[in-house]
Amino acid sequence: MDARAAARTWIQTWQRAWPAGDVDALAALYVEGTPYRSHPFRDAERARDYLSRAFGEEELVESWFGEPVVAGDRAGVEYWAVLREGDVETTIAGTSMLRFGDDGRVVEHRDYWDHTPDRREPPPGWGG
Repeated sequence: MDARAAARTWIQTWQRAWPAGDVDALAALYVEGTPYRSHPFRDAERARDYLSRAFGEEELVESWFGEPVVAGDRAGVEYWAVLREGDVETTIAGTSMLRFGDDGRVVEHRDYWDHTPDRREPPPGWGG
């Protein structure tokens, strides 16, 4: 398994499937039952459960992903996104810490992120 290739597949799939709200495409990136911790202080959920819930609460306006940082079977991927709930836009920025199994699918997912209650684009040089 090539973790860099797996991370790039993860990024490409998120870039395509998140705006479409395509839970199935994203859930296919994860081994069934993979713990998905969407925030350090939240309990882990199954990836499909988290995605279904989150996509029901928010609409993606725009997203960006940085170059993955890879070590062994793990990768860190920065992300930045503008979300809309009703008429309110919120910007989130964070990092997904991913561990990949032998088949290149995610077997562990942890996010660390923060948000601000307005629209902001990444600063120059972000994500490299």
